[in-house]
Amino acid sequence: IDPVIDPVIDPVIDPVIDPVIDRVTASTQEVTARSLFVCIEGTRYDGHDLAMQAVQAGAVAVVTTRPLGVAVPQIIVADTRGALGLLAAAHEGWPSRHLEVIGITGTNGKTSTSHLVAHILNAAGRPTAVRGTLEGALTTPEAPHLQGWLAARVKAGDQAAVVEVSSHALDLDRVAGTSFRLGVFTNLGQDHLDFHGTPERYFAAKAKLFESKLCAEGVVNRDDVHGRLLADVAAIPVTTFGVDDLTDVSVERFEHRYRWRGQQVRVPLGGGFHVMNSLAALTAACVLGVDEAVAAGALDTAPPVRGRFEVIDVPGAPTVVIDFAHTPDGLEQVLATARTLVRTGRLGVVFGCGGDRDAPKRPVMGAVAARYADAVVLTSDNPRSEDPQMIIGAIRAGVDEVDPQRLVFHDTDRRRAIAAALAWADVRDVVVVAGKGHETTQTIGDQVFPFDDAAVVRELLGAPGSR
Repeated sequence: IDPVIDPVIDPVIDPVIDPVIDRVTASTQEVTARSLFVCIEGTRYDGHDLAMQAVQAGAVAVVTTRPLGVAVPQIIVADTRGALGLLAAAHEGWPSRHLEVIGITGTNGKTSTSHLVAHILNAAGRPTAVRGTLEGALTTPEAPHLQGWLAARVKAGDQAAVVEVSSHALDLDRVAGTSFRLGVFTNLGQDHLDFHGTPERYFAAKAKLFESKLCAEGVVNRDDVHGRLLADVAAIPVTTFGVDDLTDVSVERFEHRYRWRGQQVRVPLGGGFHVMNSLAALTAACVLGVDEAVAAGALDTAPPVRGRFEVIDVPGAPTVVIDFAHTPDGLEQVLATARTLVRTGRLGVVFGCGGDRDAPKRPVMGAVAARYADAVVLTSDNPRSEDPQMIIGAIRAGVDEVDPQRLVFHDTDRRRAIAAALAWADVRDVVVVAGKGHETTQTIGDQVFPFDDAAVVRELLGAPGSR
């Protein structure tokens, strides 16, 4: 397929056979006739143990790290994860070589920055698509799905594609075989330590995007200590951005403004944290060759990003902010910005923490909530296989360290918790509902239930059109 797919140790079982491949996959559920099945060792299953099942479902060849007892051609490689991305890219005709692919990574701001970059490029006459948290179950799709999506963008006539690149995707080689024209680093906070183990390994995963084998050029936030480190060690050309690039910064309820490179910039997105997101997008667009005036003008019409400081205003009711903040840094930024919306009232927050994920951040987030909000309501996020009460207890420990009086209600039922927060508030108050943002489901145990924070809030407030 391509000499870059290496090392091939030994083709086993009649290498003369050269089957036609219609699909590359690592999932037995996706195997169809004429599939190439790649054996991946996952957290729950080892694909090597499922090779026979894949062959019975129609796989005509397998990629493996060791000889298997299946009567189809086998390609033995040292790293099946890396091979999966390369094979998927080759099968789709190396689509990233025919697009300008921009990868956005960081703990917070990936989604908003991705959509702002795409909006600028589209406004500049360069058709651009986005793939990330709002577009699929995974922030970054598995390699065959990513390469298939990129190939579809080429076929559709797009010139560029913006991809949110998670630390999981980088560690698990989901982006192997992708040629990024530009990588953007937003920031690094505390998250995903359940997967990476240490902050150092988390940063190392993010830094992989800026290696020359993946990316041609970088744009990095120099106001973040990890961004400065990344700019120092990156083996590719890097352009940095920071708040000192700006003057006359103002943040209001539904917008922010500043002067940048002689341009007056207005962005119809509230939230102080969006200042850095829009600055990252402007910097990236200019590195990609967009005229500064065109880029700045485009942001004036940027659409809101669902679940990112989404303000719900119902006459006679408290102001509610829906946000995806699910890390200590993210929650702090959202609460600090929401505080600026409070005139004569108070600030409340409703949130929980995901189960089976990064338990050490739970008391930290509780402490953040107690420091910034007048009232804290604790509830479930996606508890998954964990006991929801245990998760709330861990968050509550952080609240109690700061001020136990801040906790006004707790309930594992997220709807009841939101209702309690709204009952606590009056028309002068602001309530932040954090953690799930754009999500429309909630995972409890092994079941997935419909749940949309914004829809629930509108219904409880009796907003027009809600039900």
